[in-house]
Amino acid sequence: MKSPQEILDIAKRTLVTESQAILNLSSKLNHDFYHLVEEILNLKGRVIITGVGKSAIIAQKIVATFNSTGTPAIFMHAADAIHGDLGIIQKDDLVICLSKSGHTAEIKVLIPLLKQADTKLACIVGDINSYLAQQSDYILDVTIETEACPHNLAPTTSTTAQLAMGDALAVALLECRAFTSADFAKYHPGGSLGKRLYLKVQDLSSLNEKPEVHPDASIRDVILEITKKRLGVVAVTLENDLKGVITDGDLRRMMEKFTYFEELSAKDIMNAQPKTIANDELAVNALKLMKQYNITQLIVTQNGNYNGVIHLHDLLKEGII
Repeated sequence: MKSPQEILDIAKRTLVTESQAILNLSSKLNHDFYHLVEEILNLKGRVIITGVGKSAIIAQKIVATFNSTGTPAIFMHAADAIHGDLGIIQKDDLVICLSKSGHTAEIKVLIPLLKQADTKLACIVGDINSYLAQQSDYILDVTIETEACPHNLAPTTSTTAQLAMGDALAVALLECRAFTSADFAKYHPGGSLGKRLYLKVQDLSSLNEKPEVHPDASIRDVILEITKKRLGVVAVTLENDLKGVITDGDLRRMMEKFTYFEELSAKDIMNAQPKTIANDELAVNALKLMKQYNITQLIVTQNGNYNGVIHLHDLLKEGII
């Protein structure tokens, strides 16, 4: 067993090797990258990304990134392509093939079939003199000096380089399309990232009770309303016009200040300047306000009138935090 320091040294060496390889990629970019971006932007069909082995796994990740950022893409395993999956490729599609060597047997079988169909071919390849590179219309060079693997065998640095080049391509396409955060939310409606971009305050507050009392309500009625609605707060309203707010904390401070409070009413203990948020604001903005003022709920308004309450727990439940 190696010592803790030896293990840390191995990890550091791996990260340095791979990060240096990624840095070197910037010097390998050429007009093929630009022309491929241009080709994809004008593409009537889809981007088909293929590979075998570890390259196939990286291809799947690039497909996922493309699809989530506005570039329609499909993964096709190069080995399965020659056993029926070639039907995935339609007219006007473009194929991007990933390979370290560029000489893989499955790829050598696949490429002539693509040529027969007059399909545009791009490659992300680790050998620009390989068969794959020679047959490609666009070459993205991801040649590396060495794998992070001490035997220079296990795909480590090479797959990292492929992944980084795929990200560079995806981001270039994203920016050329002027892809916005709102667009991103359309493709991520179920994830926490998407929710931060589209979920509105009213989507959450509408699910809660709507605690409110009249300014002349007794303290007993205030306590009962807070207890019943279980949000730790009650709005003080007059014909739906927000006059103030009373929280659990306000009740505790009242008990510290007054020995007797039978004669008090809601208007005597309310905060007349409550923190509010409009119902059409993004829910993530409610979170920012809660953090800013160190509070757990906000009064929700619609056109200046009382509309409900949003609680920190609502945001937690949706995974926004």
